[in-house]
Amino acid sequence: MNRFEYCAARLAENESFVAKDRNIKLYDGDEKTSYEDGELVLTSHRLLWGRNGEIARGGNALSLRLKYVQSFDEEEASSMLFGRKKRIILRLGPILPDKTPGPMDYSVASFVKISGKNGVEPGFVQALYETVKAKIWAVTDGESSNPSTPTAAEPSKRVLRTGIMGIERNLVEKHKQTDESISLAFKDLGKLMEKAKEMVAVSKVVSAKIRERHGDISEDETVRFKSYLMSLGIDDPVTRDGTRSNSEYFMKLSQQLVEMLLDPITEAGGMMSLADVYCRVNRARGLELLSPEDLLEACKLLIGPIKLRQFPSGAMVLQLDNHDDELVSQETAELVEKSTSISADELARVVGISLLLANERLLTAERLGKLCRDESIEGLRFYPNLFLQ
Repeated sequence: MNRFEYCAARLAENESFVAKDRNIKLYDGDEKTSYEDGELVLTSHRLLWGRNGEIARGGNALSLRLKYVQSFDEEEASSMLFGRKKRIILRLGPILPDKTPGPMDYSVASFVKISGKNGVEPGFVQALYETVKAKIWAVTDGESSNPSTPTAAEPSKRVLRTGIMGIERNLVEKHKQTDESISLAFKDLGKLMEKAKEMVAVSKVVSAKIRERHGDISEDETVRFKSYLMSLGIDDPVTRDGTRSNSEYFMKLSQQLVEMLLDPITEAGGMMSLADVYCRVNRARGLELLSPEDLLEACKLLIGPIKLRQFPSGAMVLQLDNHDDELVSQETAELVEKSTSISADELARVVGISLLLANERLLTAERLGKLCRDESIEGLRFYPNLFLQ
């Protein structure tokens, strides 16, 4: 990172904005740095990295001139919960004589890596490639032509023309996508208002029957009312920008998870897989989506009625603190005894839980000696442990 320079996040006279990506971290060669979870802005001349909101306010940033970039590479890295993501490797040329001070002038690495929580956006990578290929800075800095070598300048002009047109096409396409997104948003707003009217009508029926103390609330009304409430999501989701430190962010997030998930986990039988938790939480948070890594860190800090549990198989779940393996295994053994034998998918259908949780329930009952397994070409089935009798 010894090619990066400190700068104010402002565009120069001949410089223009191209693309932006969020939640980006920088590597000095293969080494991690403290520059993470920031915004990366691509201009016609530079890459600008800054803390969230700093670039928009014109604050302090790190700058890497695109003329340093000599080649691109990609590498895969593991994401803790969901699959793999790609890092971008920028191999850089020698330090220029007019370089100003930066964050790591002592570094000896000749390349930097750009990574994100879910990888770098493919659109951003493509825009970076086209911008470097276009070499717009060569024109604005007076480096585009050399009278003594006219034949060498001509190919550069053709590349430049193609690159600029490519960037312009990208910008037009982004504006078109933005217009379409705005149109869809207003359509969704209309649907939301219609649903809100239905919800108000149902809530009036419910409150009226409660006040009058006569007649029961029908099951259909209850189901509709609960589904509308679930659709509302979280009013004030905890975000990193709204907290002073990572520790405060994860602690508040864990508290909000307890408030949100206590009833759903109870209704699900006292246990919910981490994948189901991830989907439910992000559905409720709307646009403020959580990364798998942030969710896992918050779950590790859970205290109170819910805790994080990892089974010997590696499966991770959230379960109620009062969850009793002995009691659940006894209930599972009784179900198996009624059916003579049972498989994980059959138990999942009977109890109404996910296949993963059904499999873990059977394996836990087996570890406690209440069931025996039979593995054959038809698959894995569990039977009552007759040795106990």
